Amino acid sequence: MQSSSRSAAIFGILIALGLGALGVLLKQAIVEYKLLDRSVTVKGLAENEYSADIVIWPIQFTAANNNLDELYKQLEAQNNQVVNFLAEQNIDPKEITLAAPTITDKLAQQYGGNQPVELRYTASQTITVYSNDIDKVRGAMPKLTELGKMGIVFSQNNYDAQVEYIFSRLNDVKPKMIEESTTNARSVAEKFATDSQSRLGKIKKATQGQFSINNRDKNTPYIKQVRVVSTIEYYLAD
Repeated sequence: MQSSSRSAAIFGILIALGLGALGVLLKQAIVEYKLLDRSVTVKGLAENEYSADIVIWPIQFTAANNNLDELYKQLEAQNNQVVNFLAEQNIDPKEITLAAPTITDKLAQQYGGNQPVELRYTASQTITVYSNDIDKVRGAMPKLTELGKMGIVFSQNNYDAQVEYIFSRLNDVKPKMIEESTTNARSVAEKFATDSQSRLGKIKKATQGQFSINNRDKNTPYIKQVRVVSTIEYYLAD
């Protein structure tokens, strides 16, 4: 009987010790989990300026005449003048595209009115330059007034006649800019860790923001401002 009581007591002590050890382990696991869960989320900005590498220059002009055949002849003559002008500026013929002209009959557009029309037909013609030589094309633009003095009426204020500059080398600069934004984010995270008397750990999660490409300002649309923001979450440890 005494032997059985002693065995039961020993068994009870062992269970108590086991439960105590389990409690310590669970407590330690909870503490370690909480430490592991500590983190800081920061944003890193990378912003650089690059020159555009493609220019699209629509040259749009108009003509008017009462005779449709004469109007087409007028357009053909002006087309030749513009193309010859571009050749004089050393612009490659392969970079020049002529669109079909748009003809408007003013009489056909009248609704119930008998107002006199001075010139029945009007035409709009667009010749587009698509080039990688930004400087050469920009140098030719101011000289277009020479053709204006010869009687060609240009429509430079129309939305579809605006010059467009494109930066197409984004994939070339992406790796460097992502590295820069990540470095900036880590600097911010390290400052936070130091201020909070912690140590910066490994990356817990990282998100790359979208790249944006904008004109540096309205006066220099051929210089592009490329920007990206990376969001990174770091572990913190004591």
